[in-house]
Amino acid sequence: MKTVKSRDAYRIIEERRKNYIYSSQENNFITSIKKNTVKHNLDNISRTKAYAAYFEKHKEVKWAFLASMVSRNAGWNMTDLKGRWFTLALDEKQRFPIFYTYELANWMIFQDAYPQLLLYELSSYYNKPFFHLLKIFNVSCFMEYEWEKFWLERDEERLVTSLIINEQNLIQYPVLQNHALKKKVFKTMVFSFQDLGHFSCVVFPTINGKLYGYSVHGFQKLSNRIELGKKLASLLFSKEHYQAFHEFSLRTEHTGGRYDYEKYMSYGLYRETPFLRCVYPVIKHHANFEKDWIFIRGKQVETWSRPIVTGVEKHTDVTKWFIHKQHQLHGLIAWKNWL
Repeated sequence: MKTVKSRDAYRIIEERRKNYIYSSQENNFITSIKKNTVKHNLDNISRTKAYAAYFEKHKEVKWAFLASMVSRNAGWNMTDLKGRWFTLALDEKQRFPIFYTYELANWMIFQDAYPQLLLYELSSYYNKPFFHLLKIFNVSCFMEYEWEKFWLERDEERLVTSLIINEQNLIQYPVLQNHALKKKVFKTMVFSFQDLGHFSCVVFPTINGKLYGYSVHGFQKLSNRIELGKKLASLLFSKEHYQAFHEFSLRTEHTGGRYDYEKYMSYGLYRETPFLRCVYPVIKHHANFEKDWIFIRGKQVETWSRPIVTGVEKHTDVTKWFIHKQHQLHGLIAWKNWL
């Protein structure tokens, strides 16, 4: 991405947004998109299913499949907090802020991204771009520019990267820099322990019982999350593994519990985490967006947009490593409770 020229384009888009008057047809589209976004942004289950269903209709928008698989991981992490082990290790006052952090980040991303997906669907149906309507949904000028580029050039890889960059920037201030969450989550011993010990991992399962993915380290750093997103996208759509991941997605109902994939593993594992909707209510959120991030952190877009250095590596098979880490974590919790 040539950011010098792009910055001029962002300013042009910003100015254009100030003076645009919407037609009655466009207002109808806006109302419909708002209703659909609210409908599917209830909880982790509804978001995951909405992303996956969208990808089945629009395979060229690869980010939707990535979002559905990462959303599955968010659900598994949420129900871990209500499962056998974390309830032994942490009390409710410690666990709820962690759940809320996952929930808020995922709600914000869906609230921003789903209208973009629906506007692309609308544009495809009418064979006419409607990306100028993104302003109504508080979507960054950066993404309006990128959707316009995609409409003309159909660069699928660029669109995936752009959406990763946008959504991670979106949550940087309201979630990662949130004063209350910093105190209750990111500066706690629990978070530091998981971060340093690489106990957190984003996994893509298969129905053959294999897990592929990357451990999550330095989650608070924006650049780290963007790099992780790019690596996960590269893995998800690799020739070696895409079909297996896609088959898992099609055949496996998302319940929010890790048993979704543990049932495919031959390690005698049984359900230790509950169904997400049995333990968490629908959380009401209120948008707390900063000024368009592209005018604050846009100078780094060119760096963030660079292709990842390495491709899919053999060590992305994390099956044994992940099980070992789970056993380590459970052992430490059992030891703590014994003491």
